[in-house]
Amino acid sequence: MSTQTSTADNEAPSLAGDVWGGLASMLVALPSSVAFGILVYSSLGQEYSGRGAMAGLLGAAVLGLITPFIGRNPGLISAPCAPAAAVLAALVSELLAGKEGASLTAAGILPILAWTTLLSALLQILYGTLGGGKLIKFIPYQVVTGYLSSVGLIIAIGQLPKLFGFPKGTPLFSGLLSPSLWKWESLLVGIVTIAFTLLAPRLTKRIPPAICGLFGGITGYLALGFFVPALRHLEGNPLVIGAIQANGSVLEQVKAQLGSLFQVKWETLKLVFIPALTLSILLSIDTLKTCVGLDALTQTRHQPNRELIGQGLGNLASFFVGGMPGAGTMGPTLVNVTSGGRTPRAGVFEGFFVLLALLLLGKWIAWVPIGALAGILLVIAWRMFDRNVFKLLLHPLGRVDFAVIASVILVALSVDLIAASGVGIAMAILLFIRDQIHTGVIFRKYELGKLSSKTRRNEAERRVLEQNGGDGLICLLQGNLFFGTTDQLYSQLDQDIQNKRFLLMDLRRVRSIDYTAAHLFEQIHNRLEKRGGNLMFCGMPSGAFVQVQFERYLEELGLLKKGNGILVWDTLDEGLEWMEEQTLAARGIGHRSHQSLLSLPEFNLFREFDETTLTAIGSCVSELFVESGQKIFSCGDFGDEVFFVRGGSVRILMPLSAGKHHHLTTISKGGIFGQMGFLDLEARTVDAEAKEPLHLYALSRHKFNERSRSHAAVGAQVFARLALATAHRLRSVDEELRILQER
Repeated sequence: MSTQTSTADNEAPSLAGDVWGGLASMLVALPSSVAFGILVYSSLGQEYSGRGAMAGLLGAAVLGLITPFIGRNPGLISAPCAPAAAVLAALVSELLAGKEGASLTAAGILPILAWTTLLSALLQILYGTLGGGKLIKFIPYQVVTGYLSSVGLIIAIGQLPKLFGFPKGTPLFSGLLSPSLWKWESLLVGIVTIAFTLLAPRLTKRIPPAICGLFGGITGYLALGFFVPALRHLEGNPLVIGAIQANGSVLEQVKAQLGSLFQVKWETLKLVFIPALTLSILLSIDTLKTCVGLDALTQTRHQPNRELIGQGLGNLASFFVGGMPGAGTMGPTLVNVTSGGRTPRAGVFEGFFVLLALLLLGKWIAWVPIGALAGILLVIAWRMFDRNVFKLLLHPLGRVDFAVIASVILVALSVDLIAASGVGIAMAILLFIRDQIHTGVIFRKYELGKLSSKTRRNEAERRVLEQNGGDGLICLLQGNLFFGTTDQLYSQLDQDIQNKRFLLMDLRRVRSIDYTAAHLFEQIHNRLEKRGGNLMFCGMPSGAFVQVQFERYLEELGLLKKGNGILVWDTLDEGLEWMEEQTLAARGIGHRSHQSLLSLPEFNLFREFDETTLTAIGSCVSELFVESGQKIFSCGDFGDEVFFVRGGSVRILMPLSAGKHHHLTTISKGGIFGQMGFLDLEARTVDAEAKEPLHLYALSRHKFNERSRSHAAVGAQVFARLALATAHRLRSVDEELRILQER
């Protein structure tokens, strides 16, 4: 595979490569297309096998000629496929069995098949037009595997009677237990076909396995003809396809198809919608899965919506000429690419070669043995069934996935593939809810004392917050808040709501919210409010993130009403700062007035200095007053001062692109800032802006150096204290980072 991939990547597109790729892919698509057509139509009676073969050939030809022009996916080959055959064959069986009171004759079923193909094609075009190509790819792989494995089993169950040559209407198990009903000629031809198909890859890489199998089956049939004279006759021979003929010219066929649409009554037509919907989804999934594999092989990227429109138009054209619907198929596509096909022309050549084979070899196709086609389909069914699903049973996490796959398969076999589509959709919803519940919506929880705001507190305030941090809880949420996760969230927070006054929910990682979650928030807020507390939100996602503005939604529900509603903060830091202020105020440590300014000895940096040292330092210090909103310094400024906050507070901001800033910290009374410029005399790397009227001491390094020459001990003490203060700050930052990065 690696060698093929390398060749596919490096070989330049060429007309000769596209011709050979189209020819090689035709050899793969031709026998399977014939087999799929017979699979659908032979249920109507042996006399319809020839019509089924013609439908398969016409579908392969038209899809090849039309789809590449619209889809434009280089290398993709479209042809009748197993999902189409399984859905249509199931519909035929249902109608013949008289389900839903729709028992019809074979002639009456043909228009219904036409309607199903038409509606399916129109739905595919609609999916592509509305941008559904990306949505279909999100169907869980467990559901897709269940569908395709079901298709494989249905094909196998339908082909075993043909392999053994049972009389029409013989139940499978009854036939298998009655060797007298077996036609050993058909069984022998089928076994030879299966053997040739499976052994072909070991003998040659140039000839597709399906062609080898078909050649082996035909050879075996011809060899049996020497011993069984009845096999030499075409008329009335149940072991071969029989004569295939087109019903007039192409124009006459189109008129006949359109005319047949009006032969169906409305009561019967209602039965078409679900099969058509199922068929359109399966064909779309099959196509897009093939496109993804082709992208990896050719290092290209397909356009899913355009491809769906192309497939829909191709199936629409196939409907008009009476052909089978189909999809982008992996087998012919891989053969095309590895044989040199690099552009959409290869798909056109494939359709042209199918048409040429139909014109030149049509009368010989009538002699293809039914047992040989059954053998080819049984190999296809074996490969479609995902046997790796049984490995899921070995691990507890995989057993739920196995149950999903098994449910789809069981419904498909016990009811039909159409009912399995409903089970698949329901399972997709359950899988989503399961994943959301298992993931959990609480990303992290922190008590207030463990996670601090960016406001630097003095030592006394820090001690109070550490001792009483249990008043507040910070809860970082994630994922989707909806009916499937709200009960889990409430259970996990129930104990905290009983013990905390404040609950701050960070919604930055939340993707969606529904009415159930909003009602839960109202309950939590009411419980906290009775205890004198509050529920708060921060990091509210905007409409650009989740398509709906959370804040507006909650306002319309009355949760953010003024006075006693849920508080909303723009950032986590604002919510943390508010909780800290409330906690400090409850312990009698309120905001000090601006008039009570700190003197130099009251700063921790200068405590325990003697009077002489303080006098020496004071001679280097100047007093500053800054109005609210004014800058003390800006990023890029040069300055040698370190600043001491006597009163008020200052915000330290890191400039970002487009005029934005990142809030690093807020420094209040008793704090210091600007020490990096004081120590290294380099340009400032941040902005310092007064949050409120600000009183400062400014210690100049230039003046301090002059004073240190005569008082060396003063310089040593100040630098030692600055280093210690910086070390304490770095340790605090390390702890905050550790908490935030915990997994």
